Amino acid sequence: MAQSAALLTRIVASSICATVQAGKIIRDVLSKGGLNIVEKGKNDLQTEADRCAQRCIVASLSRQFPNITIIGEEEPSSCEVPSEWIVTEADQDVLQLKLPNHLEDINPKDVCIWVDPLDGTAEYTQGLVEHVTVLVGVAIGKTAIGGVIHQPYYKNNESDAYGRTLWGIDGVGFGGFAPKPPPEEKRIITTTRSHSDGIVQSAIKSLDPDEVARVGGAGHKVILLLEGKAHAYVFASGGCKRWDTCAPEAVLHAIGGVLTDLHGERYSYNPETTRANTRGVLATAPGQSHQWYLSRIPDEVKQKLQ
Repeated sequence: MAQSAALLTRIVASSICATVQAGKIIRDVLSKGGLNIVEKGKNDLQTEADRCAQRCIVASLSRQFPNITIIGEEEPSSCEVPSEWIVTEADQDVLQLKLPNHLEDINPKDVCIWVDPLDGTAEYTQGLVEHVTVLVGVAIGKTAIGGVIHQPYYKNNESDAYGRTLWGIDGVGFGGFAPKPPPEEKRIITTTRSHSDGIVQSAIKSLDPDEVARVGGAGHKVILLLEGKAHAYVFASGGCKRWDTCAPEAVLHAIGGVLTDLHGERYSYNPETTRANTRGVLATAPGQSHQWYLSRIPDEVKQKLQ
């Protein structure tokens, strides 16, 4: 690896390669059929793929960046990580990026990596694999700056291979996808597929959508915004976590979109912060008025999410 590259670009470049390996593990576990599902809580599942993908990513990144805090969704494991799961390669294009001065020389102690090894676990267990993403978010201080979103089951038509990796560094650049604007003639809102209730429905109804795309996983929802397939992502619930939103927020901000809570505040991603996004999630595609969406959310919904 190009040790001369800045720390931030090295982390993002290494995360890209680690998520690709995690994606292979996820596909392998499903193809072999041994999901070994554990119910962590209501509507909160964990599979063998979640556990193995996290071990792959955490071991790969912690070996290369031992002084950086890494927080994963799953409990840490003391199991030995197979050597073939440990990735030391890095994306060469990202290593070449020129960073602004304030990102060029950062202290490892100010960096926190948030890992969701398999976002969309419920859909994964149901065979809805196109909803699945692997998320690695990089925060500096309290702010989500870099993000990697890997889709293990994205089908590349030219090569017939599986897997696509989208990345972004706020204020620097992005790659792996071509941003598109959402349609002007209608409003499409994406929201939760499996965690809906009256409050969630009230928030969606207040935005007067022409179409509602109910899909699994925060990563998948933000991809709809990146690709112009939805105008906004609304989740009026506290069920989302920091590892769900850190990477998507960074990638979305890198192309000019916005992700906040339903009060318009950005979440903190420093290690000391709480894990739950208790004030909901509102994300808007580039070119959309984030303030307009915030203003339409009913006060009673916002009060429920204090």
